[in-house]
Amino acid sequence: MKKPLLFFVMLLLQGSLLAQKKGDGFRFIDHMNEKQIDVTYDGKLLTSYYYADSVMKPVLYPINSLGGVTVTRGFPLAPRPGERVDHPHHIGLWMNYEYVNGLDFWNNSTAIPFKERAHYGSIVHQSVLKNTTGKNSADLEVSAHWVDRSGKTLLNEVTHYTFRVDDDNFIIDRSSTLTAVVPTVAFNDVKDGFLGIRVARQLEHPSTEPEIFVDNKGNYTSVPAINNDGITGEYLSSEGKKGNDVWGTRGTWTSLRGKINRVPVSITIFDHPKNVGYPTYWHARGYGLFAANPLGQAVFSKGTEKLNFALKKDESTTFRYRVVIRSGSELSTEAIQKLSKDFSKVK
Repeated sequence: MKKPLLFFVMLLLQGSLLAQKKGDGFRFIDHMNEKQIDVTYDGKLLTSYYYADSVMKPVLYPINSLGGVTVTRGFPLAPRPGERVDHPHHIGLWMNYEYVNGLDFWNNSTAIPFKERAHYGSIVHQSVLKNTTGKNSADLEVSAHWVDRSGKTLLNEVTHYTFRVDDDNFIIDRSSTLTAVVPTVAFNDVKDGFLGIRVARQLEHPSTEPEIFVDNKGNYTSVPAINNDGITGEYLSSEGKKGNDVWGTRGTWTSLRGKINRVPVSITIFDHPKNVGYPTYWHARGYGLFAANPLGQAVFSKGTEKLNFALKKDESTTFRYRVVIRSGSELSTEAIQKLSKDFSKVK
């Protein structure tokens, strides 16, 4: 007598759970139809490499700590009660820029009116080049094209992610090499860029004032004042700047600290000495956008500096960043300095 199908399904599920038991370390789970690769550690989701066309660029979303605390905003993919619903292009952790040969890659989303979309660019995933997993680390290498509305490629991108667990830290190292395909690729000095993460509501700065932001196309976004219960975030930079004073200043690292459901949480982003524009300017907003922008120097210096970085055809540059997620206990300044020093030695 044949055993019912449900029996075999249960065996498969049980085998899957056993395969992800504590101590087994990292695994990649490829959901090709959903355009998503899950990154799990001991059977728990830490993040996913998500490259749906509707997002306009590959992202890491969501991002969870080793303790299971989600540090990224849910909106617009999976809204949570009490969240802000501004800037629908702020999704997870991403890397792009507001001005690339006149195209806005940063602000692109499905919210852009169809008649305006020729002014925006997208980053389109091409392939997985490498994926290896181990007990305490995993590597994912992917390729992508920066394209205009017609699909013409401006830049080729190869990004290598290294995911690691060290103590209570979930460490993401991202190394992205951009190569120009057209005669010149110009990154004019602008405000919105370059490596960004949109954080959970609880990690925002408490604010009682509504704000209005405008992009380089004149589009306005209103960020209303909302309930501040449980809102505990505060920035701290390598130069000792705190809170909103971090915005528009340089530093080798910046840490955002706060509590989510009373659990201490921190997100720390590290710049690398080999990056263009090092040490980066910080585009760190109290409403939850946490970004490093090494290319918008004229904006942040109020005109005293100017970069207007550009690549000629076949020229390349590599941007390296480290992001450290921690929950349950505070990541001390001394520990941050050590992580920064260690990262500066990475080639």
